[in-house]
Amino acid sequence: MNADDYERIAHAIRFIERNLTGQPGLPELAAELRLSLFHLQKLFLRWAGVTPKRFLQFLTVEYAKHLLAQSHSVLDVSLETGLSSPARLHDHFITLEAVTPGEYKRHGEGLDIYYGVHSSPFGPMFLATSQRGIVRLAFVADAVDTTAERYALQRDWSCARLTEDQPATAAIAGQVFDRSGQADTLLPILVKGSNFQIQVWKALLQIPIGSLYSYEQLATAIARPAACRAVGQALAVNPVGYLIPCHRVIRSLGTVGGYRWGATRKQALLVWEAAQIQGEADDSVKTTVPAALPRVATPRKSLQTHNL
Repeated sequence: MNADDYERIAHAIRFIERNLTGQPGLPELAAELRLSLFHLQKLFLRWAGVTPKRFLQFLTVEYAKHLLAQSHSVLDVSLETGLSSPARLHDHFITLEAVTPGEYKRHGEGLDIYYGVHSSPFGPMFLATSQRGIVRLAFVADAVDTTAERYALQRDWSCARLTEDQPATAAIAGQVFDRSGQADTLLPILVKGSNFQIQVWKALLQIPIGSLYSYEQLATAIARPAACRAVGQALAVNPVGYLIPCHRVIRSLGTVGGYRWGATRKQALLVWEAAQIQGEADDSVKTTVPAALPRVATPRKSLQTHNL
């Protein structure tokens, strides 16, 4: 995995956002990234498996709205099958276990938690896991300075035994974004939270990769249609990024909305997932991709993070 690829992809997304009115073309994007058109093509094929033109299509507001319309009944059907059912992610099964009220009060007593920092397609990833499952996954700006994440881990699991152990977390880290098509792998998650937060996080697991839901749709799906703000707050404190896919919830107008690890990273996640599912062969979306860069889903101010 090329450590510089994500930084270039993030640079490309920010460049597109800054130049919406000017509508620069692919040559301007290549020049901004200091790459030839040939190497621009190689970058996007290596990182996402799609061409730059296809990548740009996945960034459009129109494409996001198309997915929102398609996803209208996806979560409803998934919820009917039961939230206890494992969710699928590539060739993995994701299960979510919430601590009991008694365990909640004991703050992780008896748990051994190992943590480390690993490379991912979206920059350095802080990963913490216990004998009962993954307890934290967060994207960090600096692979060396993880003070904030270690503090958050200590705060949430203050009575657990915390040990930095890169080799112990490496095998799991390698499975999170694996696209090799190997046999089914179980990735259990262990979380602490309020009943409402747990309900929201479990519902998120039923949103398939390549699909999007709005905050309003998610609130309605869990039978709390007036709780859009509370839903947003539950997403904002999601302790296990990507695997609990809060990034798949966007604003109803097609803009990406807030994300605790940055709106640019959220857009990158959504584009990367769209590429994995649909790739070059998908012609189901008839969005026209002009020679100039399209209008993208420009992020707005993030939701404030509060504990419920």
